[in-house]
Amino acid sequence: MAEFLYKATTLSGQTVEGAIEGKDEKAVVQSLHGLGYIPIRIASAEEKTPSLGLSSFLPQRVGIKNLLAFTQEFSTLISAGLPIDRSLRILRDLTENRRLKEVVKDILRRIEGGNSLAEALSYHPRIFSRLFVNMVKAGESGGFLETILSRLVRYLQSVKEIREYLISVMIYPLILTAVSGISITILVAFVIPRFARIFADMGQAIPLATQIMLSASHSFRDYWWAGLGAVSLLYFALQLYNQDGERRWRWDGFKLKWPGLGSLIKKIEVARFSRTLGTLLQSGVPILSALNLVKETSQNLTVARAIAYVHDRLREGKGISKTLEETDVFPALAVHMIGVGEETGKLEEMLIKVAETYEDNVQKTAKRLVALLEPLIILVMGAVVGFIVISMLLAVFSINEIPF
Repeated sequence: MAEFLYKATTLSGQTVEGAIEGKDEKAVVQSLHGLGYIPIRIASAEEKTPSLGLSSFLPQRVGIKNLLAFTQEFSTLISAGLPIDRSLRILRDLTENRRLKEVVKDILRRIEGGNSLAEALSYHPRIFSRLFVNMVKAGESGGFLETILSRLVRYLQSVKEIREYLISVMIYPLILTAVSGISITILVAFVIPRFARIFADMGQAIPLATQIMLSASHSFRDYWWAGLGAVSLLYFALQLYNQDGERRWRWDGFKLKWPGLGSLIKKIEVARFSRTLGTLLQSGVPILSALNLVKETSQNLTVARAIAYVHDRLREGKGISKTLEETDVFPALAVHMIGVGEETGKLEEMLIKVAETYEDNVQKTAKRLVALLEPLIILVMGAVVGFIVISMLLAVFSINEIPF
């Protein structure tokens, strides 16, 4: 039996918290139900960590993790039959993120002032996207808000999982690159100049490889600011270039053609498109309105324009799968699967399957790319360090030729 910490609410809306023993979380939930409590948050006692005092003074942002926790808890309370206003009061007291707590207070105030939930959420677009707001609006108008919140939880969970996976697989290559870069910088900026002074005092000709390395070290120490300025200038020039819609469209289209990485970007966009559109259609949002919302979630302008093209052709009465094929952006497998869903009348279900297929494919592709990237980084950094070491050794060996 393990000990679990819980936060729950009674049917009257009173918040309770404490510790309880159970075999697993499912058993704890059943025990809490037996006590007449509605469980909101359950965690192993071993996972409980004290919060840092400094965090209470630092600015907080509302990330997808905070939004997911809020939606899960809100869904639990609504599913238990609590009214929206009472649920929000409980969440206001439970929310640990200060910024989200203030947002919940404002939402509650607006609802008490006569606004609908969707209207209250729309006043905070940085936290609640148009997709989130429109799904809640559909749930309110259709009388199935509980179902909508459950779908939003699944949607946010899938987004969070794929994002965290991509971040996790990139941690090692980034650390490897950073450590290698720091090591090379120390060699070039501090170690090699010491050798340069020794060779200069001896007045002896040194090998070509050593001369190249000494020149590179000298340039780095004296003109590092120029290199940093060039990189910054290139970054700001690219940002300025992408401010124009047509230029950004060409750049985003070019990114989809990059070897290896372009395929990964396209798969991520297809997974996002399918998951979002399928979730919206399951929630009762009309397909044309859903496509407009999906277009806003795309981070690639080429894909966004392809979705806009599909929207326009659907308005003219054409089928979605045929139109997707015409864009020449979506992979053939996704188009065929969506076509099957369209023919069988199960489009939303097939879109979720497409999303699951491509989310799994994204993980496999990212894993393969990282598996190729890691040895490449090691080879490049090893070659640079090796050249530095060899050039220094050649210079040391040449000292034997100096007449004393």
